[in-house]
Amino acid sequence: MSTPAASPIPANMPTLTPHIVCRGAGAAIDFYVRAFGAVELSRLPSPDGRLMHAMVRIGDSPLMLVDEFPEMGCHSPQSLGGTPMTLHLYVENVDAAIARAAEAGARVTLPATDMFWGDRYGRVEDPFGHAWSLATHLRDMSAEEILAASSQGCTGAP
Repeated sequence: MSTPAASPIPANMPTLTPHIVCRGAGAAIDFYVRAFGAVELSRLPSPDGRLMHAMVRIGDSPLMLVDEFPEMGCHSPQSLGGTPMTLHLYVENVDAAIARAAEAGARVTLPATDMFWGDRYGRVEDPFGHAWSLATHLRDMSAEEILAASSQGCTGAP
């Protein structure tokens, strides 16, 4: 009797999933639950207690996490002195979402502002050094409309 072949992409997983390194991944999970309404899906601790894999779902999107493992070249933004990337999150009410994140411990780096591309947009940094942009889509715009609006000056562009 043969075992059915596994799907190359697991069920309920997109083809691209962010996988972030956190100094204190367990605390990061707790923060993401409070700040962004994340739902914890799994935790896999290593023998020394660090998380070697964890996953949450924020809205319809999975986010994988791992603790720092410097001995394996796995460093958090705190160890590296910052991060060059931003996690983007669309929400129903960006002002409320930024307030919730700040209340949970995030630092607001750009208050929510109406942007020329049709979103109300802001940014926060979480307590683990990860940059997040949050937005509520306000209006659909053509590429031409966005280009014309951008020439009038950009406030807070990503």
